[in-house]
Amino acid sequence: MELNSQIKAALADPEKKILLMTHIVLGYPSLAINRQVIEQMVSGGVDLIEMQIPFSEPMADGPVIVKANQDAIDNGVTVRQCLDFAKEISATYPIPFLFMTYYNILFKFGVEKFFQEAREIGIKGFIIPDLPPEEGEEFFALTRQYGIDPVMIFAPTSTPERMQELSRFGRGFIYCVARKGVTGKQTDFDEEFNSYMQRCRANTDLPLAVGFGISRKDDVDSLIGRADIAVIGTRTIKLVEEQGVDAVGPFIAGLR
Repeated sequence: MELNSQIKAALADPEKKILLMTHIVLGYPSLAINRQVIEQMVSGGVDLIEMQIPFSEPMADGPVIVKANQDAIDNGVTVRQCLDFAKEISATYPIPFLFMTYYNILFKFGVEKFFQEAREIGIKGFIIPDLPPEEGEEFFALTRQYGIDPVMIFAPTSTPERMQELSRFGRGFIYCVARKGVTGKQTDFDEEFNSYMQRCRANTDLPLAVGFGISRKDDVDSLIGRADIAVIGTRTIKLVEEQGVDAVGPFIAGLR
């Protein structure tokens, strides 16, 4: 089933007012811990997981995720290991898994080879923050060829015209950055945010995911009726660091 269909099916569940998507950095603190964290996330009721393949210059990420990327690289995790891990995980759990990374990872690995492996693994979508559609002709052609959805990113600075253009290239869902800046800082869900979300909704027919600064149940509740998916990233990384893996499942379950 395609990503968009899976999302719509999940949203049809009357028990779910909003879907939850979590984020992990592969290899941080280790793939063994990643495996345990994902088990906790799925048991807690997460609907989608984006797995970040670490990169040395993760320009969209804040200090916590930047450090996780660098530590994973220093620990020696490779793209090959990330792909093998993803194959194991996607065969274990029935929810959609996506790859989030930066284009240099695909370029060095071989773009079409990366798509071939991702399709074999069962990856449903790619989030590549540093690839605008104007520079991704090969990439977007391959997303159609291999049936992997390119998730496009809206920002508060995006004009309606730019949102419509990005939506034309996107599939699966749109990732709406909740505020200016990088990941990991608190977001205010004020009237300005509300106006931004109305602008996002008016310029695409795709489901809307909101990330950056979503760390508490109150944040998730604030998104109900405004967005379709809440994205939790930095908070779960810090939770594992501060309280251990076993805290993740109850945290995710407590977000609904």
